[in-house]
Amino acid sequence: MRKRLTLSAVAVASTLLLAACSSAPAPAPESPSPTEAATETASPSEEPAPSGAELVVWVDENRQPAVADAAAKFEAETGATVSLVVKNFADIRTDFIAQAPTGEGPDIIVGAHDWTGALVTAGVVETIDLGDKAGAFEKVALDAFAYDGQLYGLPYALEAIALVQNVDLVGTEAPATWDDMIAKGKEAGTERAVVINVSATGDGYTSYGFQTSFGAPVFEQDESGSYTTTVGMGGENGVAFAKFLAENGQKGEGHFTTDIDYDINQALFSEGKAPYTIQGPWAIGAYTDAGIEVAVNPIPKAGDETPAPFVGVQGFYVSAQSQNKLLANEFLVNYIATEEAQQALYDADPRIPAFTAVAEKVAADPIVAGFYASASAGVPMPSIPEMGLVWDLWNAAEAAIITGSEPEATWNKMVEDLEAAIAG
Repeated sequence: MRKRLTLSAVAVASTLLLAACSSAPAPAPESPSPTEAATETASPSEEPAPSGAELVVWVDENRQPAVADAAAKFEAETGATVSLVVKNFADIRTDFIAQAPTGEGPDIIVGAHDWTGALVTAGVVETIDLGDKAGAFEKVALDAFAYDGQLYGLPYALEAIALVQNVDLVGTEAPATWDDMIAKGKEAGTERAVVINVSATGDGYTSYGFQTSFGAPVFEQDESGSYTTTVGMGGENGVAFAKFLAENGQKGEGHFTTDIDYDINQALFSEGKAPYTIQGPWAIGAYTDAGIEVAVNPIPKAGDETPAPFVGVQGFYVSAQSQNKLLANEFLVNYIATEEAQQALYDADPRIPAFTAVAEKVAADPIVAGFYASASAGVPMPSIPEMGLVWDLWNAAEAAIITGSEPEATWNKMVEDLEAAIAG
């Protein structure tokens, strides 16, 4: 269902929602990073908006009130008009790619960072100039919207998984390592020391924090934060992670098992049968409803490096076909990238803010603080098209290793097959 609203018709109430949460060559050496590009170019123009100028913004129902408030201020101060089109979030990307080339699409959309590769490839989004506002955002949020050395989105929210623990069973102290966590989990005397999503098809997303602690990222990133097509999972670091999975799989310690999917995980933790789990903020409501007091901490390392789970980032894009690109950039940088607007976006849809000042404020809540710490150490989910080739091969290899396949050969075959698929 779609509704077209002028600001005078925009409702000011919104139901709070804690939401659940997909070949870019490396840029030439002289290409500036997104942050550098933002700070080296001029700030948005302070000239008055052209008479009759209009910005059309596609936004979902949850974020519409916060965007409307910022738009009302923008209208009053610039003389421009902002029209909000409320759409189902799931429809925005597809409709935008279809309509933008015709000139019938919006000037601005709200969206997820992992749309970036598809949007850039389709030629429908413009780069963003943050000016001196770049320093106000979390680095991982800027990296998420970086593609081929350029910044294509204004971030506003972060989302990541973290270690969730049952306070009554293991207290609030964060275990520093996998071994520490397992030892404390066993001391709790529960059915399982930890419960982790795997399922029969594998779940590389949930185990990625452990994988990166071995220094084996899915793809390598360049200095700008953009992902390259170089697979980072190969070599001795990847093999070390594969052996870790085998040692803790069904023929080893049994901490990873394909018998446990998301729903079983939720049930076991909610019933107090495991003191630790790896989950996102979307799972917390079920635990508190079950009477479990939880603490949230960063994922403990299984290797020698700091775990870097995948981070999902949401934000705003400017259409490459907009007739008012500078005005759209000004609206985002001077009216959305403010502490007031970012707080309003959080209040409307409480995800971790990408705007550091607001993130630090809402992190007074210890549960939010735990997810914020995890996201701050994380890396963006790759948005390059090649990521679509990863999931089936990667998940299947992990599931096979967990159920007993020889880890080194299985992992190396996965990497080899992925590199071949990318090479085409």
